[in-house]
Amino acid sequence: MAELHKVIANLKTALESGAPKAADAPAPPVPTAPSAHRAELATSVARELEAVGGNFLGILTPAQAVARIVSLANELSIRTVAIGNGAMHDMGAIGEALERNGQTIVRTVPMADDERAAMRTRVANADLGIAEADFAIASTGTLAVTSTAWRPSSLTLLPPASLVLVRIDRVVANLAAMLEALGPDGVAANRLTLITG
Repeated sequence: MAELHKVIANLKTALESGAPKAADAPAPPVPTAPSAHRAELATSVARELEAVGGNFLGILTPAQAVARIVSLANELSIRTVAIGNGAMHDMGAIGEALERNGQTIVRTVPMADDERAAMRTRVANADLGIAEADFAIASTGTLAVTSTAWRPSSLTLLPPASLVLVRIDRVVANLAAMLEALGPDGVAANRLTLITG
């Protein structure tokens, strides 16, 4: 009987001290659809990107992206655009639409070492560089871009303005998730640029 009184006394003390009640315990997480999770991550990227001075243009279909890029080029009075090859996006459609709109296009292509300086100069003289990110990191609004001969790092480093595209399924929660997705071989084999802001 003494044990029962001890349990009741402990329970009374716990209740009086404001210990959380069973009803206050956190509810189990509600499962979400992958598309809802991607939209949540994209919203985080937008918020974090804009907090560090970047501009988020929205979640767009490929056709909407082309139209928005042409509109942006007009708004900013862009004359010359340096554009790299996309890993997943059709950068050719973007370049063609910009050419029809009157912009001069500098397309990056693989070239010999002695020709790279001239290409870097053309990219540096462009008003806008367009590249594709491999990943976007939701927690910081950071874009991760691996460089290739078709997509040199100069696209995001030299022009005064950069426009970086990323597929919504390539948005990850944090740096650790990005490094895991890229994998050790991807990290070792590529020059990786992390762009914040």
